[in-house]
Amino acid sequence: MEVMKINKLEIENVKRVKAVKIEPTQNGLTVIGGKNNQGKTSVLDSIAWALGGDRYRPSQASREGSVIPPNLHIVMNNGLIVERKGKNSDLKVTDPNGKKSGQQLLNDFVEALALNLPKFMEASSREKAQVLLNIIGIGKELAELEQKEMEAFNQRRTIGRIADQKKKYEKDQPYYPDMPDELVSIGDLIRQQQEILAQNQKNQKKREDLHRLEQQYQDTIQQMETLLSRQKQLEDDLEIARLSAKDLHDYSTAKLEKNISDIEETNRKIRANMDKEKAEDDAAEYRRQYDQYTSEIESTRKKKAELLEKADLPLPGLSVKDGELIYNGFKSDNMSGSDQLKVATAIVRKLNPKCGFVLLDKLEQMDLDTLKEFGQWLEAEGLQAIATRVSLGDECSLIIEDGYVKGQEAPIEGPVKENKKIWKAGTF
Repeated sequence: MEVMKINKLEIENVKRVKAVKIEPTQNGLTVIGGKNNQGKTSVLDSIAWALGGDRYRPSQASREGSVIPPNLHIVMNNGLIVERKGKNSDLKVTDPNGKKSGQQLLNDFVEALALNLPKFMEASSREKAQVLLNIIGIGKELAELEQKEMEAFNQRRTIGRIADQKKKYEKDQPYYPDMPDELVSIGDLIRQQQEILAQNQKNQKKREDLHRLEQQYQDTIQQMETLLSRQKQLEDDLEIARLSAKDLHDYSTAKLEKNISDIEETNRKIRANMDKEKAEDDAAEYRRQYDQYTSEIESTRKKKAELLEKADLPLPGLSVKDGELIYNGFKSDNMSGSDQLKVATAIVRKLNPKCGFVLLDKLEQMDLDTLKEFGQWLEAEGLQAIATRVSLGDECSLIIEDGYVKGQEAPIEGPVKENKKIWKAGTF
């Protein structure tokens, strides 16, 4: 697959540009330097218009004060020629075989973000991450996993809060270790009392029988002479009565009476114990559910990690975590300027592998070391970048001054230095 780059470009009368001719380096960074309002950005806008179509046409395309309409001429590395000229700046695209074509042919290799990389860089980390995920084809699957993770996380958070509340409630409940496990029934206590009273009545009757027999025995002794025939029988009955009454024991109802009077307090304590045990059981159950959601979240995160590990990412060290773009462990807003440009350029290249160039405006915020590092990376990757920078330093590949490339100005009076190319307005 052929990667498209710009071999040379010639621009006349577009915005602040009077006449500019540039042959950008094929691999690496071409820096267009100059002071403010000299035409640097106009060069990039011209390239975007020429290759991107009328949606990139500047609102005031013609240079103020010029009677000559805009004229754009770009030659790509495969020999494709792109021109916009004439009163209406009509597009003309000629392939290496001389066949004429139009915007559709350009759209095949021109990536929109390559024409406006700063716009992509200004997007949020999440927006950049979504672009990347859609490019590598896992955006939908990863979104489903993230939705599943979020639902489990929210459920776990709710369960955790309930578990904490249950645990706090359980700790606040009093506990009475000497209480029975079940509530006491007042009916049972009264029944037990009645049984004891009945037993005591029986005991009393037996005592009365003993007393009666003893009285009869005394009476019988007095009448012994006349009642000897009954003596033996009475003695036998007396012995039996004595044996029956010997081990009798009366039970006290005081404890039951106290239990009856204290039953509400007793049951209150039993209920408190039952509430404490239930709260403890509830807390344990919610903790079990919390742990279950934790396992589900960990499993989902593992699947996300595996999905990203297998993905064809455009740059080593580039990934997505929690919906945000990560490069070498740093989020987008913590990346160095050079790394941000690398990431953006790599993603643009992934969007359309045929597009081998990007346009960058306002690189003056980047120090010289970072600029150099970024240029070396571009060269190693075989990418072409055309950028502007408010500077007149040696880092600039060329200087724009008053709408011209310095050294290509209109002819001046007097001898011209040998190393200076002469530019004549209106000609290429």
